[in-house]
Amino acid sequence: MIRVFLDTSVLLAGLASSRGAAHLILALAEADLVTIVLSEEVLVEVERNLAVKLPEALPHYRHWLEVSPPEQVPPPSAEAVIRAAEIIQPKDAAILAAAMEAGVDYLVTLDRSHFLDNPEVSGQSGLRIGTPGDFLTWFRALLGKRSGLIL
Repeated sequence: MIRVFLDTSVLLAGLASSRGAAHLILALAEADLVTIVLSEEVLVEVERNLAVKLPEALPHYRHWLEVSPPEQVPPPSAEAVIRAAEIIQPKDAAILAAAMEAGVDYLVTLDRSHFLDNPEVSGQSGLRIGTPGDFLTWFRALLGKRSGLIL
């Protein structure tokens, strides 16, 4: 099973809209085609942001957690966060460290300035990092390779 770590921005985008690549990733998890991996920090941030900015989405979020429970990873070690802070802005180090320690197949984010526009983050972390659309392109290509079909 493909394990994909979502940061807060992607999970919020997927919950806020019934369209788009972020929502499709959540649907893939509901269909048991991918495993969503989340850190405790992401879960707390999503709950807090929804309560303040989009309270009508809280029931949908809680239902999604029940129907398609993500794999929850423990907070990263202090050493891992320190190492990650050498690669990325300190405010994003815990997310990067959690994804690195979880050994996921893909880290999906909408944070262009800190994750996506800095190729060293991917190179030094050893993670494949991209937008929801990037992930879907990779996933589609992977399915095509596995099935021998061009999708």
